[in-house]
Amino acid sequence: MPNLGWQELIIILVIALVIFGPTRLAGIGGALGRAIREFRGAVRDAENEIEKPATPEKRA
Repeated sequence: MPNLGWQELIIILVIALVIFGPTRLAGIGGALGRAIREFRGAVRDAENEIEKPATPEKRA
């Protein structure tokens, strides 16, 4: 897989700005950030659930 340098990243950013515009691009970035945060939280919850020791359930 080829490495992306700073020049390629700038070109991609300029193309994205032309296609989406600065307002919509900011919204897309915010939504992407929220999605990543939620994904990390779900992974953390799953890891905690896996690491939790199994305890027998109390029956009434």
